[in-house]
Amino acid sequence: MNDNRQLIEKFLEAKYAEEGLSENSILAYSKDLEKFSLKIGKSLLEISQTQLETYIIYLQKLGHSRSTRARHLSSIKQFFKFCIEAGFLITDPSSQLSSPKLPKPLPKTITLKEVDALLKVAKSHGDTEFERARNKCLMEVLYASGMRITELMSLPVASARGRPKMLLIKGKGSKERLVPLSPPAIDALDRWLTLRDEKENLSLKEGFKRSSFLFPSHSKNGHLTRNWFFNKIKLWAIEAGVKSENVSPHIIRHAFATHLLSNGADLRVIQTLLGHSDITTTEIYTHVVNDKLKSTLEEHHPLSNKSK
Repeated sequence: MNDNRQLIEKFLEAKYAEEGLSENSILAYSKDLEKFSLKIGKSLLEISQTQLETYIIYLQKLGHSRSTRARHLSSIKQFFKFCIEAGFLITDPSSQLSSPKLPKPLPKTITLKEVDALLKVAKSHGDTEFERARNKCLMEVLYASGMRITELMSLPVASARGRPKMLLIKGKGSKERLVPLSPPAIDALDRWLTLRDEKENLSLKEGFKRSSFLFPSHSKNGHLTRNWFFNKIKLWAIEAGVKSENVSPHIIRHAFATHLLSNGADLRVIQTLLGHSDITTTEIYTHVVNDKLKSTLEEHHPLSNKSK
């Protein structure tokens, strides 16, 4: 059962780092999965679809509402999705389970002005030129490409050499895709590589090994971690005057997609850039843009009845 606890902790850490979930949301995930683990009474990596179905029926017999059952199932599905991505499982036992239909919340995003404010703070944040160049590169590449934070943190340095206009990314399910780099991102990447290599060459003389990662560190995986970047971007948000609860690496990815769509990009192109296997996942951004257009119209149209 300790193995289950460790798996759940790793899942919660990933959720916190990538999506910036609130403490209450993390606590809800934790409670749902702990309850699930106790009821199953075996390794969560050995569960079958039938056992999952039995557990959902058990929740219904307890008298849980549709929304509560949907939340439990969502927690379980998110957990197994993480296990697949992390390489703990090959097949997802929850993939065929459908939850009660509930309204899907729209993804959070931030404005272009707020992105600009974050970029300005990132490039000036750090005690040394090395740190400032790294921070600027991280933000420029993240917003220019729409990458997942795990993809950015684990980028091989070889893929970034030669001032490329596109980066080859290995995403979910080891699927490869090309993502674009803006001119500012290319320049930031070029400057970061120069300083990174200078520091690495000095480290080699001290007996350290050469790193294969674009953003190396002394972490277990050998590169900067999701948690490290999550904490950094929260600090930058506070300094930039952007509500920190509205900022996370995943929300920058949402901003990338929303801003592209607002400026007329084709939905299929955005799907490819984001690495979505299903177009319906990408279509959620059309609702974000439509809501923004609607609120703008209601606020500024001369015939809007704001005074009524």
